[in-house]
Amino acid sequence: MSKKVHEFNDMIRKLRKDKFGKGPERIHTVFVENMAISTLYGNLTPTEKFIASTADGLKMVHAARTSMIQDLYSESPPEGMEELIGSKLLHLFSDIKIDEDFAISVFVFEDNIRE
Repeated sequence: MSKKVHEFNDMIRKLRKDKFGKGPERIHTVFVENMAISTLYGNLTPTEKFIASTADGLKMVHAARTSMIQDLYSESPPEGMEELIGSKLLHLFSDIKIDEDFAISVFVFEDNIRE
């Protein structure tokens, strides 16, 4: 893993830990054209797992782990992310599979990303 990917993953982990109380246990990121595609494993707290045991709770946890994180990034990307990547963050698309506790985030930047 390159230093750039490692630093990028650390930024993702720190933001999610700060906002949700737990960051992903493992992150795999690849840079493709103007996108950073991250697969995040082990995201949920024990409390979120408990809440997600009901249908309404699952919807609530899903919304928190998708819509809320997208809103956070749209307000302001993590400090240093755009400098590390060398391009402005335009969009974040994110989804999580609660029952398997893994998520995908696609970060779309203005310019192509160089490894």
